[in-house]
Amino acid sequence: MSFPSAVRDAWHMVALSRDVGAGTVRKVTLCDTPIALFRNDRDLGALIDRCPHRNYPLSEGRVHRGALECPYHGWRFAPDGACAAVPGCAVETADDTRLRADALRVAERHGAIFVTLSDTAPAEPPLPPDFGNPDLDHFWWQQGTWEGRAFDAIENVMDPFHTNHLHHGFIRRRDRRLPVDLVVTSHGDGIDMAIEQTQPDLGLMSRFLERDRQRSVSRYYPPTTVQARWEGQTRLTLCVTAIFTPATQTTFTPFARFSTPRGLAPGWLKQAAIRMFLAPVVAQDRRALALQHGVITRFGNPQFTSGPGDILGNRLHRLWRGEVLERGQDAKVRAHL
Repeated sequence: MSFPSAVRDAWHMVALSRDVGAGTVRKVTLCDTPIALFRNDRDLGALIDRCPHRNYPLSEGRVHRGALECPYHGWRFAPDGACAAVPGCAVETADDTRLRADALRVAERHGAIFVTLSDTAPAEPPLPPDFGNPDLDHFWWQQGTWEGRAFDAIENVMDPFHTNHLHHGFIRRRDRRLPVDLVVTSHGDGIDMAIEQTQPDLGLMSRFLERDRQRSVSRYYPPTTVQARWEGQTRLTLCVTAIFTPATQTTFTPFARFSTPRGLAPGWLKQAAIRMFLAPVVAQDRRALALQHGVITRFGNPQFTSGPGDILGNRLHRLWRGEVLERGQDAKVRAHL
């Protein structure tokens, strides 16, 4: 699956702010494009990871005098790509466009760094609800780059039926299912699935971390964001925003932002509890997506058959390609999860 323009031209999260401190350089990959992120004392820069002089990787360099210095010949580049210096040559370089590195637009919001490869992307990276809500406790969780396709990871997290088996005992149980109603709503530029139920799930995570959950909603914000919200009788109990950044055709970098209502429990304690219960779930998903991708690669292409539980149909993939859906709500589907 090649990247459609709707994916390639969007804003993408590529790193956590804390991983790019002042004076540091970090290499990231976005849609098969290597990028050198760096920060000086004031600004954050994102340059295509290629020195224009002799095509050396800029990510191997250092931040020197506020610019990213290529370790091959010492050319230095400002965050906007302008050539700040060519050591050994007494010439003015800043206004010489031939010497510029390719700079990308970069934005930093709520502890996250976003980059876009396109001039046509919006002025700001679009963010889902409560992403920066000051009334909630937030923390980030990132576990490196995974094997597999970003789209398959999105489909996985939007699919509730795999949780009874792949995550047996942690989220739900395969031997004790609960009756639920599934309601799908198309928003034109996104889609969500609501799960309505009369009691929390029977897995360890729900039993220990939730008391009165009656509804959860997972919404896909194309091209790479899924936000899941768990709701009790009176308020939100947990919000998880998952961002699946496509690194290459065969790898992706997932970022997860957890948001919980402020209350008696301190944020560090809630973070520790969530990490403890979710760690095996994350490991199971990571292994499953790698195994799935191995089979796809072995047989040359995905050969998926949709079944009765695939009530989203091809709508996720249509949104991934940049299509707009007809607005409306499907009839309720009775299921057992």
